[in-house]
Amino acid sequence: MAMTILWFILVGAVVGVLARLLVPGRNPIGIVLTILVGVAGAILGGVAANALGAGTAVAFIFAVIIAAVGVAILTGAQGGGWGGRRGGWRTRSRTR
Repeated sequence: MAMTILWFILVGAVVGVLARLLVPGRNPIGIVLTILVGVAGAILGGVAANALGAGTAVAFIFAVIIAAVGVAILTGAQGGGWGGRRGGWRTRSRTR
């Protein structure tokens, strides 16, 4: 059981780091959140690949892509979502 948990952490770290490299711009999330996003991506990628009947290479690719989407959502990449000078959700100003 302990080896399984360590294996998930190791794979999650690798997947998370690769995902952070794929997402452009600054990624101000810490190593713990990177590992958690990587673990979640690995689990979801493995489930998706298993549902499609694909092998481990496809599962790894799915894991990295899913984790990259997670990193992009968490860091507000592509100019939207969370972030900005004050923090919080960016909204449009309705002043004229």
